[in-house]
Parts: sequence; C-alpha cells; structure tokens
Amino acid sequence: MHVQELILIVAVLLPSCLKALRYSQGTGDENCETLKSEIHLIKEEFDELGRMQRTCNADVIVNKCEGLCNSQVQPSVITPTGFLKECYCCRESFLKEKVITLTHCYDPDGTRLSSPEMATMDIRLREPTECKCFKCGDFTR
Repeated sequence: MHVQELILIVAVLLPSCLKALRYSQGTGDENCETLKSEIHLIKEEFDELGRMQRTCNADVIVNKCEGLCNSQVQPSVITPTGFLKECYCCRESFLKEKVITLTHCYDPDGTRLSSPEMATMDIRLREPTECKCFKCGDFTR
C-alpha cells in the first residue's frame, strides 16, 4: 500500500536577521547558539486514493538556532540604495537526523487508535546540532 504523508510543524520562531541588524561596526556581541524549543508536531497519513487514514501528534523538544549576529549598514555612493548592507543571520552549521515518536494517533472520526501498529508513528526530522553566523542569503555552505 502506497501512503502519502504530510507533516505540519507548529512553532513560533522569529528570523534572527530581523533582530540582528546593527548600525555600527564591530560591536562584538554575537550570540548565535543552539537552544531547545518545544513544538507541536502533527502528521497526517493518507492512502493511495487520498483518504486520510490517521492523524498523529505530540509536543516534542527539538533544537533551534537563535541569537544575534553582527551586521552593519553604512553609507555608500556605489550602491543604488545609497547604503551598503552586510547582514549576518544565526543559522544551522550542522544538522543531524532525529527520530521522534508521535504518541497521540486518531482515526478520521477522531477516535484514539489503540492497536500497537497504529497507536504511534515514528517520523524523522533534521535538527541543528551547531549554529553560527552566516551572511544572509548565502545558501552555498
């Protein structure tokens, strides 16, 4: 049987770049770190005809990157905007796979499933184990 899967992750994480813009050079207060965060995961499982078979969810602890990175904006006669912006964002530098067991599973009618093969669902996530400051928009790493 072919099963389609959909994972929904509900979390409130503000982009570090929004908090990190600096208007002076070399303030030396970078604070990019790996922190624990509780999120609510929901995964729906569908059959080959697109009918939902079950929904599983759980509150889990995962790592996230958060912190400040030194960035700067300085006047420039060369750039079209008149300012040279160097923005750095706190992002993952290394990811590892983590297996998470969702322990609350329900059928399409909302009835909790109790059979051993349907009562829980394992999913795989990649979470950061190390974080550091990267130039914003630089995805070549």
